[in-house]
Amino acid sequence: MNPISLIFLALAMSTDAFAAAIGKGSSLHKPRFIEALRTGLIFGVIEAITPVVGWAIGNAASSFVESWDHWIAFTLLLILGLHMIYNGVKPDDEEPEEKAGQHSFLILAVTAFATSVDALAVGVGLAFVDVNILVAAAAIGLATMTMVTIGVMLGRVLGTMVGKRAEIMGGVVLMLVGATILYEHLSA
Repeated sequence: MNPISLIFLALAMSTDAFAAAIGKGSSLHKPRFIEALRTGLIFGVIEAITPVVGWAIGNAASSFVESWDHWIAFTLLLILGLHMIYNGVKPDDEEPEEKAGQHSFLILAVTAFATSVDALAVGVGLAFVDVNILVAAAAIGLATMTMVTIGVMLGRVLGTMVGKRAEIMGGVVLMLVGATILYEHLSA
């Protein structure tokens, strides 16, 4: 995987967490930077671990599917991209609630894991292409930490509308990364 694709992958993987962070930030009463950074670290670490776990699962299965691995990566990224776009366009059914000063670790960890399931699936797909998983996981984790920290701080100002658009954009980028992987393997 070339460095530009890796950057786009890391950014795409962090957009759903960014969208969640905007929601988390908008649900807090005047979030401070330290709370935003704490949230970013929790999301970033979880988002960095899940592709490694997925890669290990995919790597164990790679010898069985070596001749069509690029199709697996493309299909997984396409499905995840479409899912992110769907989540970005579907309406929210949440009722307003009283704003807290800080979210609990458990709530943040569960939310971070929920937004990182796609990174687990991407990790499975990455097992079938030439990529250093530790570099990819670090890039995904760093991008997520940064995007979530910014998202929490922007949340009270921007609200959920920008978060939805970010998720749609992330889905499109994931599909483009999948198409690039497929193209690179078919043209080789």
